[in-house]
Amino acid sequence: MADKRRSTTTRGRKPATKASAASAKGGRKPVAGARRATAPAPAAVDAPAPVKIDAEASARSRIEFAKQARPDLAAVRAQIDGIDREIQALIAERALWAHQVGKAKGKLAAAIDYYRPEREAQVLRRVVDRNQGPLSDEVLVRLFREIMSACLAQQEPLKIGYLGPEGTFSQQAVHKHFGHSARGLPLVSIEEVFDEVAAGNADFGVVPVENSGQGTIQSTLDMFLTSPLKICGEVELRVHQYLLSRTGHIEDIERVYSHGMSLAQCKNWLRQNLPGVHKEAVSSNAEAVRRAKKSDDAAAIAGENAAHVYGMKVVAGPIEDRNDNTTRFLVIGRASFPPSGNDRTSLMVSIRDQPGALYRILEPLARRDISMNRIESRPAHAALWQYAFFIDVAGHADESPLKDALAEIDDFAGDVRVLGSYPVAVP
Repeated sequence: MADKRRSTTTRGRKPATKASAASAKGGRKPVAGARRATAPAPAAVDAPAPVKIDAEASARSRIEFAKQARPDLAAVRAQIDGIDREIQALIAERALWAHQVGKAKGKLAAAIDYYRPEREAQVLRRVVDRNQGPLSDEVLVRLFREIMSACLAQQEPLKIGYLGPEGTFSQQAVHKHFGHSARGLPLVSIEEVFDEVAAGNADFGVVPVENSGQGTIQSTLDMFLTSPLKICGEVELRVHQYLLSRTGHIEDIERVYSHGMSLAQCKNWLRQNLPGVHKEAVSSNAEAVRRAKKSDDAAAIAGENAAHVYGMKVVAGPIEDRNDNTTRFLVIGRASFPPSGNDRTSLMVSIRDQPGALYRILEPLARRDISMNRIESRPAHAALWQYAFFIDVAGHADESPLKDALAEIDDFAGDVRVLGSYPVAVP
């Protein structure tokens, strides 16, 4: 694995000076014995420049000190308490500055106006670049996601539509990408997620698009054939399947409910451990848990979180056949966003079935060394024997060389739609 680049850029806090703090309260406190003077009317000023301190060097020094310190329990706890106070103060300071963003945008701004996925991706990448342990990149990214989510929710929490009910992997993807301060809107189908976002009843939606073992979720791709929505982001979620029941005893199980894809992901385990048991596919894993909860002889395959949500017991798990079982989700919305510096673009290209058609689409990409991550064909609804190719490529549609390649493809293809350019998923 390639070594990570470490940021050497000086990073500093932005504490308000005593003068600026006093000014915010209506003026400086007069010094005893000093002659009072009439001050000019206060004028709008820019935010104070951040104090330039080598915070990273200071942190590294303190980490080395902690490694070499003698393990005196009282002293260690005192250090932790002091660090906790610093963390709390810095989070409060960050929240105050985030609130200034809302003031700058104005009173009429909605929650969606404060969310900038390209900005969040840049912040999280810097978190990963700076990380030298002992916490993993994934843990640090999750912590910073929650901080940003809480700061954003000061203005108004984002409302995120997802395939419900509560306890689904789609809900987990919402929490991973938007944090727990976002307001989830559980819906009954992928189609309804698209409809609610398009109608403005949800700010964004999160829908599954492909699984590492089972392939593409065709119902999601089909929605893009007619939907005007844009892809604004992606989420990669490691999926672990658990067998849940009321009793917690495998010998009681006569029926297993789950989403069809989850049943397929656990096919070998079920064949070896529950041969002959009836399996039934339902609309979601959470719905499977709700059904299994009604009977002692029923079980459901779902995420471990569903056991906590619905008060079920874990019989076994993880039980998925592949250890790298991962589902990719798309974040859909009504707007496009600027480049983040490491982006992916999803395209839908419609062509008639004729010799060399696919080559003429892909050649402009290959000639410019543009990586293609995925290609999938679906029958187009416009005409018989016409196909829509869904293609994921590296880069942002507003930047060269992809911008130039798309212009060339557009000259040949019957219809080229940029479904969205969005930041590559952060771990």
